[in-house]
Amino acid sequence: MQRSRGFRSRSRNKMTKVSRPGRSNPITRKIQKFNNDDLVHIIIDPSIHRGQPHPRFHGKTAKVIGYKGNAYVLALNDGNKAKELIVRPEHLKPQE
Repeated sequence: MQRSRGFRSRSRNKMTKVSRPGRSNPITRKIQKFNNDDLVHIIIDPSIHRGQPHPRFHGKTAKVIGYKGNAYVLALNDGNKAKELIVRPEHLKPQE
C-alpha cells in the first residue's frame, strides 16, 4: 500500500496549535484588511482549514498584490522562482 502524502503530511509540529484559555479564533484576524503593496507574514492557523497556503510557506513574508473573493493574492519568491499564493486573512499577520 502506498503511503499518504497529502497537503498536510509531515507537518505535525508546524500545524498544531497550543491550547490556551479563551477564544481560539479571534474574529479580528478574519476581518483584518490589507492594501496592495503591504508586506504580510504567512502564519498558518491550523484550526481554520479554508484558505491555508502550503506548509512550506509558513513563516515567510510576502507582498499583497490583489484580492480574490475573501482572500488575498500574495507574491513571494520561493528560491529563485516567483510564486503567487491565494490566502485568506486568518493566516496573515501584518508586518510592523
